[in-house]
Amino acid sequence: MLDSAFISYVTVMSITPGPNNLLLASSGVNFGLRRTLPMVFGISLGCATQLALTTLLLALILNWADTIRFPLAVMGCAYLLWLSWKLYKAASPDAKQQARPMHFIGGALFQAVNPKAWLMAINVAILFTPHEGASLHQTLLTIAGFTAVNIPCILIWALMGDRLRHALRVTWKLRLFNGVMAGLMAATALWLLFDEWRTLMA
Repeated sequence: MLDSAFISYVTVMSITPGPNNLLLASSGVNFGLRRTLPMVFGISLGCATQLALTTLLLALILNWADTIRFPLAVMGCAYLLWLSWKLYKAASPDAKQQARPMHFIGGALFQAVNPKAWLMAINVAILFTPHEGASLHQTLLTIAGFTAVNIPCILIWALMGDRLRHALRVTWKLRLFNGVMAGLMAATALWLLFDEWRTLMA
C-alpha cells in the first residue's frame, strides 16, 4: 500500500504551492521557524485527520461530495481571502510582539476549509485504499506514511520563510513580501472558487 506511487503522490501534493505552504512561508518570514512549528504540526494533524475520516467513511463522503463540495469551496475560499487580507496588513518588523503566528489547533482546523487538503485526502483514500475497503490497520498505516511524508514537505516552506526572514528585516521589503504572498493566496482562492463554480455549472 505504501509504495513509491503513494510516496510520490503525497510528496507532490504536500510540497507544491497551496494555502498551507503559502501560510507557512509567510509565518516563517514574519515569526521564524521555531514559532511556526506548532502550525506545521497542526496542519499535518489536520491533514491526517481528514485522511482518516475520508478513508474510513469513503462511501458516505463520495455520496455527499456533490452536495457539500461547492459550499465547502465557498467557505474555504472566503477564509483564504480573509487570511490574505490579514497577511497583507501584517505588522512591520518592529511591531512583531503584537502579531502572533497561527497556533497548532488553528493549523489543524484550517484544513477543514482548505480545498487542496480535501482534494489530497480524498484522492489518497480513493487511490490507495483497497477496493474491498480499508481495515483499521491499513488506515493507520496509510495515515502514518502520509504524515511521515507530509511533515518534511511542509516544513521546507516554513524553513524557507525563516531563511528569508533575515533578508526581509527592512520594513518595505517585508511589506512587499507580505503583499506578494497575500496576492498569491487571494489569487489561489479566487481561482479555486472559479474552478468549482465552472464545474458546478457544467
